[in-house]
Amino acid sequence: MTHYAIIGTGVAAIGAAEAIRSVDFTGDISLIGEDPFSYYSRPGLAYYLTGELNENLLFPYQKEDYQKLRARFHRASVRRILPDEKVVELDSSVRLPYDRLLIATGAQAIALKIPGAGLNGVHKLDHLSDARALLANAKRGRTALVTGGGITALELAEGLAARGVKVHYIMRGERYWPNVLDEIESRIIESLLAREGIHLYHKNEVIEILGKNGKVIGARLADGRNLRADLIAYAIGIAPRIDPAQEAGIACERGILVDQSMQTNLPDIFSAGDVAQVYDPASGKHVLDSLWAPAREQGRIAGLNMAGQPSAYQKPAAFNVTRLAGLTTTIIGAVGGGRDDDLEGIARGDSETWRQLPDAIVAQGGFEVNRLRLMVGQKYILGAIVMGDQKLSSPLQTIVRQKVDITSIRHALLVPHAPIADILAEFWGKNHALQSLQALGET
Repeated sequence: MTHYAIIGTGVAAIGAAEAIRSVDFTGDISLIGEDPFSYYSRPGLAYYLTGELNENLLFPYQKEDYQKLRARFHRASVRRILPDEKVVELDSSVRLPYDRLLIATGAQAIALKIPGAGLNGVHKLDHLSDARALLANAKRGRTALVTGGGITALELAEGLAARGVKVHYIMRGERYWPNVLDEIESRIIESLLAREGIHLYHKNEVIEILGKNGKVIGARLADGRNLRADLIAYAIGIAPRIDPAQEAGIACERGILVDQSMQTNLPDIFSAGDVAQVYDPASGKHVLDSLWAPAREQGRIAGLNMAGQPSAYQKPAAFNVTRLAGLTTTIIGAVGGGRDDDLEGIARGDSETWRQLPDAIVAQGGFEVNRLRLMVGQKYILGAIVMGDQKLSSPLQTIVRQKVDITSIRHALLVPHAPIADILAEFWGKNHALQSLQALGET
């Protein structure tokens, strides 16, 4: 019997366990994790904060799903990985032997390092328990201050505003999320936030959290102002949990380095999810993603390889559909961007590949709620952002990921004030029809 140890209980871990069980019906699977809630939808926390989603709907797995895995759960943290002995040592002093090991430890919020950060009333959003604590505090508080960038900062600001809390959102930079969004897109989001009653502060930062009797009462800003607040919420980035791997001699950079089989530099040790740094053929570099779908797919590929079924992870162009200030937004491929002073490293729901500035010309349409921006290369569309109307998001995902040749419409897309949405829709219709005819001819 093969012994599989999986460190982590999130989407990558579950994806791996499912894949292992699909190949190996008798192997022993151990899942190790500290989170008391195990597997739940991290992206769903945004809707839980606003009250749009009940807590029970955050859990995609039911009792019978766990029973199908036939896995043993260890509610513990990992003290050490001992590759020479093929043992995982838990904080409970339990030693788990393994034949194959997966490290799917995810990432954790980077801590706020300013005076007062340890006061009661300072919140991050790493886990469901964090969301629960934030909502409990929001019931008692009237004013909140949010600092940071990326999707999570917006989730915090909007979640608190939806609960009737007055929100001050402090940004160190000139605009929101500049390493992914362009200036027009940032301003669209900021305008919508202002309509929600969220107060925005640019080119400023929290330098001290003020407290009384161990509790938050406000914050001091870099410009000298003091703002009263009952709670502080921050999202300044995440860092992959690589400590146990590094200490075990596993090769790491920002995350755990893996090949296309999701294996590390050490035999029989694999990694997947937010902690894994995977090879990106588009850039020729190893990059980090903090996206749900890639994490699940990486886990699946790792699990198959662990169970002896050779498989390769082909990193696609990063794709995410999210909601920014109530506006559905799809981000695909390399969209370029500047420096983001509000983030240290990557954010949740983010991909390092989005930040790459491709060798492309921008084609854009829509400067209010419905917006489309394309990064047009010589033969291919290398990246896209779709805001509002999402009719083209799925076709664009295919066009970017499959490198569909757009030479025939390239000139038309780059004409100033061109109706790029109409041009793309017509192109996709013809291309899709041609593919369907070809498929029929092959049957």
